[in-house]
Amino acid sequence: MRTITATRYVSPLREGGSLPGIVEADDDGLYVLKFRGAGQGPLALVAEVIGGELARALGLAMPELVRAELDPVLGHAEPDPEIQELIEASSGENLGVDFLPGALPFTSAADGVDPEWAAEVVWLDAQITNVDRTARNPNLLCWHGRVWLIDHGAALYRQHGSPALELEATRAFPPIAQHVLLPVAGSILDAHARCAPRLGPEVLRAVVDAIPDTWLTAHPREVYEAFLRGRLESAFAIEAEEARRGR
Repeated sequence: MRTITATRYVSPLREGGSLPGIVEADDDGLYVLKFRGAGQGPLALVAEVIGGELARALGLAMPELVRAELDPVLGHAEPDPEIQELIEASSGENLGVDFLPGALPFTSAADGVDPEWAAEVVWLDAQITNVDRTARNPNLLCWHGRVWLIDHGAALYRQHGSPALELEATRAFPPIAQHVLLPVAGSILDAHARCAPRLGPEVLRAVVDAIPDTWLTAHPREVYEAFLRGRLESAFAIEAEEARRGR
């Protein structure tokens, strides 16, 4: 991932529970800043990187992720004390997500969705145990004729409570039955046959290597790599396919 430096805090995005904000950077770009000091802390940023970079490796539309350096002085001009505290608590390296100006929220899975594409998104979310792509909160944006995946911070949720994350890889993932795209998805087993070969050992290693060392507060990077390998080797695709057929 590239590294940018935030130069101006533009505005908060109050739709997210972790209160991300739009910032301007030293490359003149606008980014959605995910703060290291918010919510679930750096573990949510780890999930964002893993989910986002795996999506990119699969050829799914995903905004660029960057390492975003943040100086707490940016919060001095903010009138909202909550934002001031958040910026102060997030000094240093945070996560920036390329801002998609004019993007519209995804509103209906029934309008012209390609079943193979939908199946690949469901497959990815089962792979990373993403609980946050539901009808209530799709975390999908429509921009320039494509549907873009965003907000993977709730994925890998077992990293928050398990001291041995790699042993969680074979556990069932019932929340996949609530996936917003499951009713219109094609075969998840066929999606597995297409997608799994794209996530070889080199790809998984490159994805986890993109995580900054300072965010690895609960598990070393090789544990995340082992978890992802375990998911690829488990029967989660069968579980997702059964959920699809049961809808």
